[in-house]
Amino acid sequence: MNVYIPLITLGGLAAIFALFSITIAPFTGPKRYNRARVDSYECGIEPTPQAVGGGKFPVKYYLTAMMFIIFDIEIVFLYPWAVYFDALGLFGFLAILLFIVNLTIPYVYEWRRGGLEWD
Repeated sequence: MNVYIPLITLGGLAAIFALFSITIAPFTGPKRYNRARVDSYECGIEPTPQAVGGGKFPVKYYLTAMMFIIFDIEIVFLYPWAVYFDALGLFGFLAILLFIVNLTIPYVYEWRRGGLEWD
């Protein structure tokens, strides 16, 4: 049981910090609401009016976000592989080769469909 004490302590500290942050935020945050603060932000451009039920976002925004997440996941898996490359041998090389091929196929598909071209 002594092995788990640091883990339980860290989890308890994280829970206390989260509860404290949520409890104190309404009292410490600014209360100045104006038109500029409430409006949606579109990279410094004047916001375009949306329909009553909400407007449609182009799918390219979501594709870009998903590609960014996939790049992050790829780096998370490639970094440890690069550190232990010599110790993994042929099996490690083939495993990461299969991983990269599985990630390359969707990118090529999206590129061929024109998903990476911005208007």
